[in-house]
Amino acid sequence: MSHIPLDLAIIIVSWNTRTMLLACLAALPAAVGKLEHEIWVVDNGSHDGSVEAVAHHFPAVHIIANQQNVGFAAANNQAMRVSSGRYVLLLNSDTIAYPGSIEQLVRFADNQPQAGLVGGLLLNPDGSFQYSFADFPSLRSELLSASGLGERLIFRGFPSYPPQQSQIVRTVQVIPGACMLARRTAVDQVGLMDEGYFMYSEEPDWCLRMQRAGWQAWYLPTARILHYGGQSTRQVKVAMVEALYRSKVRFFRTHYHRLYALFFAISLWKILWLRWIVRGLILRQAVGAPMSWRKLWGRQRPIR
Repeated sequence: MSHIPLDLAIIIVSWNTRTMLLACLAALPAAVGKLEHEIWVVDNGSHDGSVEAVAHHFPAVHIIANQQNVGFAAANNQAMRVSSGRYVLLLNSDTIAYPGSIEQLVRFADNQPQAGLVGGLLLNPDGSFQYSFADFPSLRSELLSASGLGERLIFRGFPSYPPQQSQIVRTVQVIPGACMLARRTAVDQVGLMDEGYFMYSEEPDWCLRMQRAGWQAWYLPTARILHYGGQSTRQVKVAMVEALYRSKVRFFRTHYHRLYALFFAISLWKILWLRWIVRGLILRQAVGAPMSWRKLWGRQRPIR
């Protein structure tokens, strides 16, 4: 990695989000303030004219144009390898950073030398709180979530953090990739994102690796970012749902004992089949067939 003395490299991965990508880029000058920075857009094989539009409206932005969708982790890694700056900011294309928000993240990290990662307050389009941090995945939380019971049951730990804690500056376990500031020295020590995750679970994986190496993850609520959410993933919903569950299994296989991961995968697979039986056969809802075991336990494939 090169280390030209810039404060920040902003990396935006996009897949067919042309309109929102342009709005995201337009908001950045006010958000970065006085920071010396560069901007990288990694396009994952869009066919909506995103690359041409960015080149026309924002000629100073560096563009990496992939021929196909290589995934979230791999695309971010492409830009991290060639970018400069003391920090890198992973920013979704469907976000609007508030004025001064990105500068706040960097200044906060400068005052917290153990902060390897910093995230801000994510807001829904209506201004309400969007979950901006989380706990590491656990067997209980992931199986309850897959069953659909997690949001219906109230118990300690689900959801990970209630909205009333949204205004507290604190250390957390997981920062979402919608807006994630990473210290370059921490990235150099821990390594880039795991490209074995095509999409989903790469953030908790990276956060866990950072914290095992002695770095902290911090949440800064004064740095506000509007996040529409799911603008790329909703375009191929079935494929993205499959990627979600495969990534969850990969996380357990990577960070837990293989038998524990196998138990999780088998339990998850049974839950998915049970949901299909209840919704498809009993409630007569139009649902696709559940994932096969091979898809759940096997390697991830690109989504195009």
